[in-house]
Amino acid sequence: MKTGIFGGSFNPIHNGHAIIARYAMEHCGLDRVWLMVSPQNPLKDIHDGIADVHRIRMTEMVSRRIVGVSTSGFEFGLPRPSFTVDTLAALQERFPHDEFHLIIGADNWAVWNKWKGHDELVSKYKVLIYPRLGYDVEISDDVLSRVTLMGAPVVEISSTDIRQRVKDGLDITFLVPDDVAHYIENQKLYR
Repeated sequence: MKTGIFGGSFNPIHNGHAIIARYAMEHCGLDRVWLMVSPQNPLKDIHDGIADVHRIRMTEMVSRRIVGVSTSGFEFGLPRPSFTVDTLAALQERFPHDEFHLIIGADNWAVWNKWKGHDELVSKYKVLIYPRLGYDVEISDDVLSRVTLMGAPVVEISSTDIRQRVKDGLDITFLVPDDVAHYIENQKLYR
């Protein structure tokens, strides 16, 4: 089974994430996509005191509306911080017959050499890169068979911006799904 792993803090998940997940599912030959909620991204510190359960619940609100996409909290059972190379090794051990495809943004590809085990990742797993504004994707010939630039639309929505908008009392309509917006409001998140 070809399984796409789209990891992130999802703090909060937004329409851009949903568009990329749907595109990967529909256009990249995957059997399923897992939105892998990261308990701690080693390159970021942006949880803003939000309980992990809130990020998982909001991510589930998105994944349940896209055929073939589901939410995974797999990394919560692994040591922290979460390194993708360790997560994928643990996933491969648990699901030995799956072929894993890592879905990352062009912004992450730009700092790929900072990722722990980046050479191992690209040698063992396929990497699907979605475009981001301001990032040109260069793929060297030696990894061209393992790394693909997706033709997904460029969607520039930022979780950081959404958190700031909520804090400032501004509207987040059209940035996140309605049920996520209602959840943020009802739970009084990011205030």
